[in-house]
Amino acid sequence: MFEIELTQEALGDLAALKKNEQIRVIDAIEAQLKHEPTGETRSRKRLRPNEVAEWELRAGKFRVFYNISEAIEMVRIEAVGFKIGNLLFIRNKRREL
Repeated sequence: MFEIELTQEALGDLAALKKNEQIRVIDAIEAQLKHEPTGETRSRKRLRPNEVAEWELRAGKFRVFYNISEAIEMVRIEAVGFKIGNLLFIRNKRREL
């Protein structure tokens, strides 16, 4: 089982969401990333090289960006945002990946 670690940035990203949205994102993280975070599914995919993270978890309109350290079984959540159409927003600011 993988341990989940949130960066200070990710904690701030979560704090910017409404309470019910925070719960939805945290539930998705726990359900999807504790056991097989490296397996690609409909809600998890490896991203093209970028400055944020190597992987993306989709939870409805929300996106969780994370990196995996398989040697120590650690998933590090780097950022949390949401998408509207093809636009990504993190802390209500548009971001490019």
